[in-house]
Amino acid sequence: MFVPSSSPSSPTVASLSRGRQGDAIGSRCPCLGDGSPMRRAAGNRLHPPGAPVNHALLEATASVTARVTMLVAWIRGDQKVETRPTRLYERDDVVQRLADRIDAARTGPSSVALVTGEAGIGKTSVVRAVQTGVDPAVRVLSGGCDDLLAPPPLQPIRDAVRGSNGPLEQALAVGEAEAVFDAVLAELSGSRLTVLVLDDLHWADDATVDLLRYLVRRLDRVNVVLILSYRDGDIDSRHPLRRLLGALTEVPLQRFPLTALSAEAVRSMAAGTGRDADMLYAVTGGNPFYLSEALAGPAEAVPASVVDAVLARVRGLDPGCVAMIEQLSVIVTPIRVDHVAKLLGEGFAHLDRAEQLGMVEIRGDDVYFRHEIARRAIEQSLPALRRRTLNATIVRMVLECGVGSHLFALIHHAVQSVDVDVLVEYAPIAAREAFRAGSRRQALAHLEAVMPYVQRLPLESRADVVASYAEELSVAHRFRESVQAGGWALAHVARLGDARSFAEALLRQSRRLLMAGDVDAALAAVERADQIAGEIGSAPLEAAAAADRAILMVVVGDTEAGVRALPAAHALAAAAGRTDAVALCLSYLGLASSDLSLLREGLVSALSTGDHEAAARALTNLADVLYRDGRWDELESCLAAGLEFTAERGFRSHAAGLETYRCLLGLGRGHWDAAEEGLRRIVELVDGGSPLSVPATAGLGRLLARRGDPAARSLLVESWEHARRHRCLPGLTHAGVAYAEWAWLNGRRDVAEEIRTELAAGPRPLATPAFAEVVRYLARAGVEVPAAGAGAGVDDRYEQAVELTVSGDVDQVLAALRTLDELSAVPAARLARRRLRTLGVSRVPRGVQTRTRRNPAGLTDRQLDVLRLLIDGLTNAEIAEKLVVSVRTVDHHVSAILTRLGVRTRREAATTARTLNLVRDGQESLIV
Repeated sequence: MFVPSSSPSSPTVASLSRGRQGDAIGSRCPCLGDGSPMRRAAGNRLHPPGAPVNHALLEATASVTARVTMLVAWIRGDQKVETRPTRLYERDDVVQRLADRIDAARTGPSSVALVTGEAGIGKTSVVRAVQTGVDPAVRVLSGGCDDLLAPPPLQPIRDAVRGSNGPLEQALAVGEAEAVFDAVLAELSGSRLTVLVLDDLHWADDATVDLLRYLVRRLDRVNVVLILSYRDGDIDSRHPLRRLLGALTEVPLQRFPLTALSAEAVRSMAAGTGRDADMLYAVTGGNPFYLSEALAGPAEAVPASVVDAVLARVRGLDPGCVAMIEQLSVIVTPIRVDHVAKLLGEGFAHLDRAEQLGMVEIRGDDVYFRHEIARRAIEQSLPALRRRTLNATIVRMVLECGVGSHLFALIHHAVQSVDVDVLVEYAPIAAREAFRAGSRRQALAHLEAVMPYVQRLPLESRADVVASYAEELSVAHRFRESVQAGGWALAHVARLGDARSFAEALLRQSRRLLMAGDVDAALAAVERADQIAGEIGSAPLEAAAAADRAILMVVVGDTEAGVRALPAAHALAAAAGRTDAVALCLSYLGLASSDLSLLREGLVSALSTGDHEAAARALTNLADVLYRDGRWDELESCLAAGLEFTAERGFRSHAAGLETYRCLLGLGRGHWDAAEEGLRRIVELVDGGSPLSVPATAGLGRLLARRGDPAARSLLVESWEHARRHRCLPGLTHAGVAYAEWAWLNGRRDVAEEIRTELAAGPRPLATPAFAEVVRYLARAGVEVPAAGAGAGVDDRYEQAVELTVSGDVDQVLAALRTLDELSAVPAARLARRRLRTLGVSRVPRGVQTRTRRNPAGLTDRQLDVLRLLIDGLTNAEIAEKLVVSVRTVDHHVSAILTRLGVRTRREAATTARTLNLVRDGQESLIV
């Protein structure tokens, strides 16, 4: 009914799976033929022995069945089906350019095409039009996403390859994530070009995004044109599709943004209808779907919104048809015709009328709403009790037909109907399936659905569900909630009386506590787990606890104790067969001693034994040491491999850490705009109270401090306070150096003294390589600290320039000033000019840069984008929606703009921008 089978062995699935090209559909489709189960069921239900015949319903059944039979015959190639022509206004150019891209790929490289635009703009119509014109020698696979509470893992991919019997369909049936990654390459390799069309990716699950990300990074190994459509306005900085879009920067890519229809097109569509075309254009804004609904509705007036347009059409139908459409409106996914008959009863007689009106359509043997906007408009217009009742009807029907592959749709409707029994029984199963496929957000959504009723589960099942919930919250970077849920899980495990399970749960909770920044509680949990392990004589648990304790020593900077403890923990782990702990001990020993060989040995150990989480941690530790040592070419390679590895396996926290280092690498190499955008994105995504957020927050504050942005101080104070509370070495080093640099740039020796005092009180001496950069900036700020070893990275233009500003050689200081001006490092450049005057230079260069020649205020490209929209009168929320960033990010940009322009209000900023000619008509923008 809803979701096609991913488990062919299930006896309930075969009766529900959709017809597809290449199948012997007539032999198994229950809705075909006069004696079909659908026809018999409808007849028996509506015409029991002795009852009067319902001729109207039987006629409607015959009409719809005949249409389905005709469509199936066409699929087989037995006959042609005449369809009503649909004209696409002002889309011919896009369709042709997409067709040209497909033709080019037959002899050229694989590529990606993005079809984007708002809801109702015509994305699906365009990609369908492209498919109809593809040469038969080219294989076309197509699938789409549905707006379920938590969509089934890899659903659009399953739709696309259904019936192919190729390696990808076979791997999907097995369900092993790693096999699916291999199979997608095998499926799309070979001499025959494949066009893979995936529609409505704004609703894609995590596993689909990760698989596509994997695929596009290997586009040179396959023979494919990917056509992906999505609503770009729905893709904010937190949306998982951002991970895929970020991977498209280095592949052949063409964007096809669909815009509203012109006034001329609206007049053409309205011709002969008696409608006021100018009024239609003014109200609908040229949105094709809105326009078509307005034209199809009553002629009295143009509806004020697309919702009004849809509802106006429904109001004109008879009550039975309205009831039928309302029932179908709560169903998000396609539904088979025979199930529509079962669901609607006598209301089935109205289906043909709804199809004729264009409210619904039949494709294959499935019934669809013609457009999601229409479905949602009707659904949301229903009173809450009515909506709940209609969803309950769907739940009953799925249970009667057999859940099979409809599990995720069942959960969606159970949530809408508040069917607690169904949620308690099936939501944990759905969560496990989503987890297994790598759809971690969807796993969390299913667990959140059952958590209010978790007390109804048996104790053992309840403990498992709550523990899974805690883990998925941690993956989602909701660390404080994860700790709370982990506490509940511990309480449930304690009641089970299994000491081994309780000790293992304590070790998992220790990791959550560390990620939430509570180091003391994390250490206490490890100590308690170690005590229990000793009491029950479990060598593997003792080894794991010893490793976690030693790792915590390293994390808090107690290097000497950690270096002493890690070899012993490694020996215990090796003897007990705890391969994950073996790899982690090697990795953290390498981190503590900055030993790259140990770090790499730990990584190899984890990969060879399949301990993927240990491998992800090893990659993060390796990146930390490479960044600290200024080995940036090696770091770049490490980050590329690490980000791919963590994305494919759903390690979101490790990916965020690696992404932070990529931004910091960009900062060091002078790519400041890109670094700022990336750091802002990470700050928005990660729980602000977590140690994971500190390096990104500090890095962003440091960058803003270099640009003289007053917003820097609040970010640096925030990151420093969190780092002090967490006492984690990475946080202290990142926050310490950033805050120390701010203190130097702003002449705040008191702040530098505070930083030195705090760091000197820790277990690790300041005169070590880990604090080398902090010490340099403390010294620049006038605070005496013992020398700390290594200098700046060889590729860090800013650091090299800053080192030269203290030189007694005028030429060196002038060279430093030129670099600082090019980077828009205003405070450091100011100090360099002061140094030149001290050296007796009377004519200090004013330093007009490329950026300030374009705009005298020295605004970044993104700030110019914000300024343009600000001048247009948009609010911060509207600007955030337009630029696909958070409102908080826009707030920072607006604050920086006002400061750099030296004004207090948005109106003054607009006036000053025009005076300085900062924004000119036709100027290229980064707005996409």
